[in-house]
Amino acid sequence: MPKAKPFLAAAVQAAPVYLDLAGTVAKTIDLIRQAKARDVELLAFPETWLPGYCFWPWLGHPAWGMQFVQAYHENSIATESPEMEAIRSAVADAGIHVVLGTSERDHGTLYIGQSIIAPDGSVIAHRRKLKPTHVERTVFGEGDGSDLAVHDTSLGRLGALCCWEHLQPLVKYAMYAQHEQIHVASWPSFALYEGGAYALGAELNTAVSQVYAAEGGCFVVAATAVVTPEMQAILCDTDERRMFLPVGGGRSMIFGPDGRPLADFIPHTEEGLVIAEIDLGLISLAKSAADPVGHYARRDVTRLLFNAESTRCVEPFTPGYRELGASSPPDTPPTRPTTEG
Repeated sequence: MPKAKPFLAAAVQAAPVYLDLAGTVAKTIDLIRQAKARDVELLAFPETWLPGYCFWPWLGHPAWGMQFVQAYHENSIATESPEMEAIRSAVADAGIHVVLGTSERDHGTLYIGQSIIAPDGSVIAHRRKLKPTHVERTVFGEGDGSDLAVHDTSLGRLGALCCWEHLQPLVKYAMYAQHEQIHVASWPSFALYEGGAYALGAELNTAVSQVYAAEGGCFVVAATAVVTPEMQAILCDTDERRMFLPVGGGRSMIFGPDGRPLADFIPHTEEGLVIAEIDLGLISLAKSAADPVGHYARRDVTRLLFNAESTRCVEPFTPGYRELGASSPPDTPPTRPTTEG
């Protein structure tokens, strides 16, 4: 197998134009152009970058939070929409790979999504977070086994997960088992409950991305968002809420397959791109010590049961087709219906 050429990857550390789809699309396109100007070939965005993370369930009771629901729904993005087309066109102009964090709108339900876009602007995958975390479940629906996928690209085998999917051991192992080489970890800002909930903070969750790299023997491009004063003003109407959601929280980084950081951190209140070189040849060195699905596995002792099938609410039924010996009904709809525009 010929040696892959090293390339530059970038993790975004920035704030969206909060609850403003058009404004955040414009900022997305600008960041794509910035990445291209710096010779980046893979650009990773934070969780729910479009149109920003849903902080309100963490800040108050459900009745108070309802004030944000309509605006969040209307400013979330459909996978088939003019806004997504504009982003895909910008990706094609730049000729780079992009992993875009979204609040995906599919008619009446939102999903925590990641759109993986190829350098020609085509969609490699639209994936959904398998299980929203804690109060996120009041905002978002769930993904399914088809969302745990690693994809062959011209850069290497590329996969992506969101936030605390990285704390689910079996989810991680399902990705490792597909021989992932480059992993995008999309995170929100780590400002929430700063100092009061260690499990939500920058130190632990940066370590989670770092351990993913060492466990999987892969590169991890971890992108995080930033809370700005403007976002705080939209979300926080009391001193207590401002205390729960301070400004900042950025902690983007890129890790090598031995777990080492490959760049310098940007100050947590600042925006920018964290850029590092990806040399897939280093994976062989890491996996010579520990390949979690190869020589370091004990499949006779522990194995993962993984259902990678997509599920849907309606299964077609044609009376009599089983009696005729058909294995499936005619005109079976696609695995996942196209989302609204």
